[in-house]
Amino acid sequence: MWQPDGWDARLRLGVLTPHADVGPESELQAMAPEGIRIHAARVPFGGMAARGAMDPTIPLAPVHAFVEPPHIDEAVALLAAAPVGAIGVGFTSSSYVTRVDGERELVDRLQQRTSGIPVVATCAAAVAGFRALGAGRVALFDPPWFNAELNRLGAQYFGSQQLDVVFHAPCGLPSNQRSINPPEVYDWVLLHTPDEAEAVFIGGNGFRTVGVIAALEEDLGRPVLTANQALLWGMLRAAKSQTRPDGYGALFGV
Repeated sequence: MWQPDGWDARLRLGVLTPHADVGPESELQAMAPEGIRIHAARVPFGGMAARGAMDPTIPLAPVHAFVEPPHIDEAVALLAAAPVGAIGVGFTSSSYVTRVDGERELVDRLQQRTSGIPVVATCAAAVAGFRALGAGRVALFDPPWFNAELNRLGAQYFGSQQLDVVFHAPCGLPSNQRSINPPEVYDWVLLHTPDEAEAVFIGGNGFRTVGVIAALEEDLGRPVLTANQALLWGMLRAAKSQTRPDGYGALFGV
């Protein structure tokens, strides 16, 4: 008699996302198991304009600014007022530029505003995922709007976590979020993943990638992690939820 109204959620998860980016919440909700709802809080990001417009490559200064007080601190406090079980930072590049220590400092600072709700950073979740999978040699692929320097910082980030980055590059695709085509992502990653890589990480929470995880894993024969997939995995663990998505990669089996 009554139609579903979204109120009967088993678990609600929050995500902090750049103000004009709909990618993180879209992919997270697409992957979320039945009964799990995703709720976003928007944080100003100087690298994006109205309707999600960006320059061909994002400058590093707005990436730094995204995780500095007060905006992200205020956003997490507001999101933590809702009944969410964990909050994710949906912004890969901030971890790249602030490095591991800066990422940890950010998580610690934000958790002071959440009344005990755990905060999960995307790249830290990916590192934990690689360790859970037993993968030590990884290939790193980033969005086309990450320039060579930002991609290099990403390789340094993972390298500092005792991972051997055997390949790293921005994907050679159109540098426009709306122009990203999953088959082209699949083809580019498949072509450029070296044999010695034990796993793949595709960075960028605003990069349309989760739809190709299963196909890449089947054809590459190794685990594929993406920013939003790793973030969801980390948030489910932080919220002590045993439920997992159907599909979307080997990561959800560990």
